[in-house]
Amino acid sequence: MYADNALADEAARLSALRRLEILDTAPEEPFENVVNLVRTILHVPISTVTLVDADRQWFKAKAGLEATETPRSVSFCTHAIQQRTPLVIPDAKADPRFSGNPLVEGDPHIRSYAGVPLVTSDGYNVGALCAIDTRPREFSESELAILRNFAGIVVNEMELRRIAERDQLTGALTRRGFLEKVEHEIARCRRHARSASLLLIDVDHFKAVNDTHGHPAGDAVLRELAGVLGTAGRSGDILGRIGGEEFAMLLPETSGDEAIAAAERYRAAIAAHPVAIGPGRTIPVTASIGVAPLEDRIASAEDWIARADVPLYRAKNEGRNRCAVAQAA
Repeated sequence: MYADNALADEAARLSALRRLEILDTAPEEPFENVVNLVRTILHVPISTVTLVDADRQWFKAKAGLEATETPRSVSFCTHAIQQRTPLVIPDAKADPRFSGNPLVEGDPHIRSYAGVPLVTSDGYNVGALCAIDTRPREFSESELAILRNFAGIVVNEMELRRIAERDQLTGALTRRGFLEKVEHEIARCRRHARSASLLLIDVDHFKAVNDTHGHPAGDAVLRELAGVLGTAGRSGDILGRIGGEEFAMLLPETSGDEAIAAAERYRAAIAAHPVAIGPGRTIPVTASIGVAPLEDRIASAEDWIARADVPLYRAKNEGRNRCAVAQAA
């Protein structure tokens, strides 16, 4: 059983939601499958996987609904996450909490609702799996049991998704997870006219480390480098391992000049941290870094990485253990 005080701790609930790193991500098949199955099995026109943020509800998956989010103030799921049992509304127009709700009076014309809380492994209700009808109806115990089972599947997928996004050796985001974050940052910067930069970081002479000292030493270098980058960075910087010995760092709210300074700080921190590869044995490690501020012509995460790869190649050719910046378009 989960602690009841988790229901009242909104700050901790939001922290649990943030840890999942799922808000504003692209549609994903496991969640889409669940809402389609709910709609088919329970014979409802609308089903959603809803996550309740501080001031909005956002739909990770939806079937039969056009909106991607609504204000939290009109959300049925805000009520669902305040309890451990399913929230069932047989007729919204007869319920004083919802009778004047714009989602009842207007699109999507909610009339009946069943929402099962999505409870994380640490006991926080981060959202709800919802079955919605446009006519009054009761939901049977067997239907609610089906909805509870699907809600469990949704939570498992969310938590497994979080694990799968992390590189097991270094703890950095995998390439897939990192590219997703970069795509989101590009969209955010375009929407709000903000700046951001990307660093491409490559370990110098990594093949020689493996050939001379063995692959366990190479693994130690990658683990330590990821640790140094995590320690030297700001809390909002995002680290990904996008290739064998290649890392990338996303720097939100960072201009070109600031990114060059940050890259130099990372480079110096790596160079100042010899890596232990055995009792009393360390090896020096350096890295070359390519810096690319976000530009109008960068349309995707892959474009941005390719843009940073050019100065990285130049840094390698000019002697390694240095930073180079992409030339302005």
